[in-house]
Amino acid sequence: MTKTFKAACIQVCACRNMNKNIQTAIELTKKAKNSGADIVFMPENVAMIEDGKDNIISKAIEEDKHTALIAFKELAKETAMWLHCGTLSIKAGKDKIINRTYVLAPNGTVAAYYDKIHLFDVSLGNDENYKESEYCQHGSHAVTTDIPWGKLGLSICYDLRFPHLYRTLAKSGADFIAVPAAFTRPTGKAHWHVLLRARAIENGCYIFAPAQCGKHETGRLTYGHSLIINPWGEIIEDAGENEGFIIADINLEKVTEARNKIPALKHDRDFV
Repeated sequence: MTKTFKAACIQVCACRNMNKNIQTAIELTKKAKNSGADIVFMPENVAMIEDGKDNIISKAIEEDKHTALIAFKELAKETAMWLHCGTLSIKAGKDKIINRTYVLAPNGTVAAYYDKIHLFDVSLGNDENYKESEYCQHGSHAVTTDIPWGKLGLSICYDLRFPHLYRTLAKSGADFIAVPAAFTRPTGKAHWHVLLRARAIENGCYIFAPAQCGKHETGRLTYGHSLIINPWGEIIEDAGENEGFIIADINLEKVTEARNKIPALKHDRDFV
């Protein structure tokens, strides 16, 4: 197993036009590849951001026909690299979707997928309300998958606020955890950096957090600041507020080093 590699996170401001979003993701991925990336991580809702239950459901697509998944499989083969496809809206019956993330191998096959467990049902004030459970079917399984440099744990956006999921992934052997997101501007300013750093520190793992940014056609404002964080909780790269990508050297030995210094994963105890 090679212990070092380059990881990149792309950052986009997705619109309602799926083809345009796919093209943006492809272009940024190729730029990251040309900069030496071995694996690229995409943000939540990379192929489209919509609002309203009916609009979201009407634009969801069955997995085997999904335009973005087909395009990203071809991209993986063309670039001969590992791709984490952010999340896509997969049709699940007449009135529900699944918010699903995919990990693609360089031959274009699906190495793993994960369905978002924790759904974003919140009221932030100033008429900014979200209720994913109205149209989204939650997942029920934590997922890790082997990649050439170690084990990758999968999560999505609001999952970030549930540390027991990340503990489970780390205890299952995850050296790296992906957190594709479309964090709102208010919650991003308040909590994005600190929560991601906490998940890295608690579990002694790398965090790859590709994010949506900017003002979307729906009027939604997302925070941006895609991050790559090392197992000591240090931010290696921050993408700021605009579209683009970040890339960093990753060393698996840093995971071992952090976990040896503070072996908290071995010190969990049952309690009443």
